[in-house]
Amino acid sequence: MVLTAGRREPRTPAKLSAEERPPQVMRVTRRVMRISPLTLRILAVNMLALAILVVGLLYLGQYQDNLIQSHLEALKGDARVFAGMVAEGGTVGDLNGQFALSPRPARSVIRRWVDATQVRTRLYDPQGAFFADSQTLDGPNGTNIDWRLLPPPHSFNTRVEAVIDMLSRQLNTWPGRSTLPIYEGDDRTSPLSANPDLAKALQGEVSGRVWLDGDGHLRLTAAAPVQRLKLVLGAVLLNGDGSAIEDAIRSTQLDIAKAFAGALAITVLLSLYLARAIGRPIRRLAQAAERLRMGTGRDDEIPDFTSRYDEIGELSLALREMTAALRNRMDAIEQFAADVAHELKNPLSSLASAVETVGRVKDPAQQQRLLGIIREDVTRLDRLISDISNASRLDAELSRAESHPVDLGSLLSTLVEIHRSIDETRPGFTQPIDILLDIPEGLVVRGLESRLGQVFQNLIANAVSFSPPGGTVRVAASRQSGNAVVTVEDQGPGIPPAKVEAIFDRFYSERPSGEAFGTHSGLGLSIAKQIVETLGGRIYAQNIDDSAAGVIGARFVVQLPLE
Repeated sequence: MVLTAGRREPRTPAKLSAEERPPQVMRVTRRVMRISPLTLRILAVNMLALAILVVGLLYLGQYQDNLIQSHLEALKGDARVFAGMVAEGGTVGDLNGQFALSPRPARSVIRRWVDATQVRTRLYDPQGAFFADSQTLDGPNGTNIDWRLLPPPHSFNTRVEAVIDMLSRQLNTWPGRSTLPIYEGDDRTSPLSANPDLAKALQGEVSGRVWLDGDGHLRLTAAAPVQRLKLVLGAVLLNGDGSAIEDAIRSTQLDIAKAFAGALAITVLLSLYLARAIGRPIRRLAQAAERLRMGTGRDDEIPDFTSRYDEIGELSLALREMTAALRNRMDAIEQFAADVAHELKNPLSSLASAVETVGRVKDPAQQQRLLGIIREDVTRLDRLISDISNASRLDAELSRAESHPVDLGSLLSTLVEIHRSIDETRPGFTQPIDILLDIPEGLVVRGLESRLGQVFQNLIANAVSFSPPGGTVRVAASRQSGNAVVTVEDQGPGIPPAKVEAIFDRFYSERPSGEAFGTHSGLGLSIAKQIVETLGGRIYAQNIDDSAAGVIGARFVVQLPLE
């Protein structure tokens, strides 16, 4: 029969055998993309913003509108000046002071005007009939010269200009372009109906208009009356193409396109740099986390980017701390499993030995003693299993439960009153333990009242159990640097100096002499430490050794953040 007695210390963690190891998680291979999706998103967002800006600049609606109006006003001014020239040099008067257009002088004025302006000009008599045209002028000896001032062809030096011109057409760069009349060419049979501006000019008004030719290009016309002494002798009609306007717009758009190309190159480079600065570290962190998830060793580490001092550095720090916490938790689980196996083996071995022996013993007294051992071992196993079950559920409960403000004064006063009543009613108790309470008002911490009650209940019960008959247990609390500090002192023999830290280990038991073996599982202080640390506090033990005053004992200190 194997029996253990006295102090018990936790066993070192044992390595799990191949049969005890959990089944390996199925490996899932993930497809690694050559181009990071984050890089594509950064490029798309930055380029989209730039493209919207450039499209808005290529529109140039107001600029083109102002440019067209300025050219039209200039052409109307030219028509007014030319009409004055024809009135002075292209008319003849009779003896009665009546003036009329003269073909040869008028055509001579038109030729000189065309040489200077390169604008097609036509002259009409007061009835709107065709009189002269700059494309068919009189040559030497009365011959006609077919001098056609055709508009210059719209050519593009580069493919970029052609693309910009196409985009300009698609963007409908002038707001009123779709409402412009279509220029159908010369109509000498009915010029008044073909061009309303000519009709206005024959009525003494200067007028101009913007057209679209068959190729979709702009064309401008302006008409002015030829007057002599307020008498309308005819009208001049100037016909100019919009190539200058379109060239100016195209040149501006080309400059914008060049600026866009430069800005696009800078945007792409900056986006790639930004994606590299963000996406690459995140990918390395993800790959390291994946290796840790899939691997079985402990050599893999999360990359350290804490020197960046940004969100990625914070993520790296959080992952590293999480990995360390998981490894500590795995170590704690392994330690706990080893300790549980070790603690359960003691009563099981004793129970097996007693059961094996009781069948061979014939003495009734020895049989009763063995049956008593069996009952004690069964009770001890039941207590161990209950305490182990409570300890294993503690983590989950602490993580799920919502903390609330807890008044330590009220909580400790209730616990002390409970212990006093128990001591006063305990059978055969002649010298009760005196429990002194010194708690200030308004000492509030945040936590779980039931679990904090478990902590202080365990500390007070331990202090009472170690105190001699008639001894004193002192429970006090105070405020120190934003913390509530609770001390529980007894007048017992104290704690062995080498075990001041070990008493908080699982299954460690250091009980007073004379107490029945196996009445405690050794989990009370371990659970108390776990609860306090989960709530952001600290618990530790000290020995009281005041030889001068003749005071010895143990002191347990609990620090908790104030609410």
